[in-house]
Amino acid sequence: MNFDLTTEQAMLKNMVRSFADEVVAPGADERDRTKAFPTDIFRQLAELNMMGLPFDEEYGGAGADSISFAIVVEELSRACASTGITYSAHISLGGAPLAMFGTEAQKREYLTKICSGESMGAFGLTEPNAGSDAGGTRTTAVLDGDEWVLNGSKCFITNASYAKFVALTAVTDKSAGTRGITAFIVPTDTPGFTVIDNYEKLGLHSSNTTELVLDNVRIPKDAVLGKEGEGFKQFLITLDGGRIGIGAMAVGIAQAAYDKALQYASERKAFGQSLSRFQAIQHKLADMAMQIELARNMVYKAAWLKDNKRKFTKEAAMAKLYASEIAMAATHQAIQIHGGYGYMKEYQVERFFRDARLLEIGEGTSEILRNVIAREIGC
Repeated sequence: MNFDLTTEQAMLKNMVRSFADEVVAPGADERDRTKAFPTDIFRQLAELNMMGLPFDEEYGGAGADSISFAIVVEELSRACASTGITYSAHISLGGAPLAMFGTEAQKREYLTKICSGESMGAFGLTEPNAGSDAGGTRTTAVLDGDEWVLNGSKCFITNASYAKFVALTAVTDKSAGTRGITAFIVPTDTPGFTVIDNYEKLGLHSSNTTELVLDNVRIPKDAVLGKEGEGFKQFLITLDGGRIGIGAMAVGIAQAAYDKALQYASERKAFGQSLSRFQAIQHKLADMAMQIELARNMVYKAAWLKDNKRKFTKEAAMAKLYASEIAMAATHQAIQIHGGYGYMKEYQVERFFRDARLLEIGEGTSEILRNVIAREIGC
């Protein structure tokens, strides 16, 4: 058993950390304030061949493994969580379904655009009445000659304003339950397809979160992604991989909070000595360091299982659940260590706290993930 990163993974980590420190971090507070999407950052990531990192080279990807993907998400999220979640969703939700279930023609048409950065990746599953109950999808697709006609809406969709197409689910057979749900690829410039970007969020301000409205959207019969009736199963598989990304993102936020808290505790003086000399502060920092290390190893294990084509549903759920909860704990303690300053926007830990809050909700709430884990252990 070897816990070391490979030479390639270590080089990637160093490269992305430098990029994150020099390019991503400097404008993170301003983007949070103005809610500006980091377009230029993703242009530069495309130039570094990062936008298709885990996908096959024949489609413009880099052919990297899932651990490498987790490393990139963590390092980007450490600098700016909005950038991290945008990248994670682009790869694990937008690109992965195409790579896993797309036809050769679909991969040539769409996955190549994901890898080049020409299009951001977006994934349409959640609906106003179908969140944790994803099987409650109400968007419909009816075959009319050689075209599917789609009607319905999706909510909380990441990246759609910057996507040229979206992979989404719709009901094709109302009598078949979840086996009547099919996945489709829908170009965003199709008549009747509207992207609405008007959410006011607690955090992750410079990530793009949208509503999708489909009003008699007509797409070709061959726009089905995978097989008809298997969309629900496909997206459950997709979410397993997505949870690795969210877990890595949580580790990145927690690491950033810990770094800031340790620095502040070392520099801030009280009662004639630095805060880091007080046992109460030491214990907080020790717990944070321990929890972050454990969460990172859980994420890496889930990614390793995925890379080795072994079942990883349980481990991905565990990693995402634990990492998201320790991210909230770490950001909470970072604010506490900063005292009143931690409550001020001048200090970044309040942004970390706001950004971390989504992670216990998105891509499987903590409650749903405990259900998943219970099922996987045989309950």
